[in-house]
Amino acid sequence: MDQTEYQTDFSKALLTGLFMGIAATLICLVFALIYRSTTGYEQYIINFPSIIFGGTILLTVTGIFYFWCRKYIKKGNIVFIAAFILLTAFCILKVQEIKHSGIGLNSDLFKNFLSGIIIILCFSALLIPLLFSNKKFLDTFI
Repeated sequence: MDQTEYQTDFSKALLTGLFMGIAATLICLVFALIYRSTTGYEQYIINFPSIIFGGTILLTVTGIFYFWCRKYIKKGNIVFIAAFILLTAFCILKVQEIKHSGIGLNSDLFKNFLSGIIIILCFSALLIPLLFSNKKFLDTFI
């Protein structure tokens, strides 16, 4: 018997967001380890626990937002994708305005690090509509 028969659109969107949150968190942790080891960036303003909890919670809430867009907005998939593309661009632009420290190199390293985290999280959010409608993904993971 197919498990997806018993799931609502809300539960599928929530669990897809949670799955993407966990996947994005793992990718962000690998990115953080590689970035810090190759650049020598040692300041831990964005530390591993904040990546773990922040990424997972953020993308779980994004799954709920996707459900809301899909249910209450005509062409909700397009609205969701457009919103996250605009949000990504806005966040990247705002990160470039940050004055993290008086040392230019540390400020640039921080901006690049934070931009990488934002790109990973937003790209993961953009995968939610694709995975939500993928029957094989739903049967395997949800």
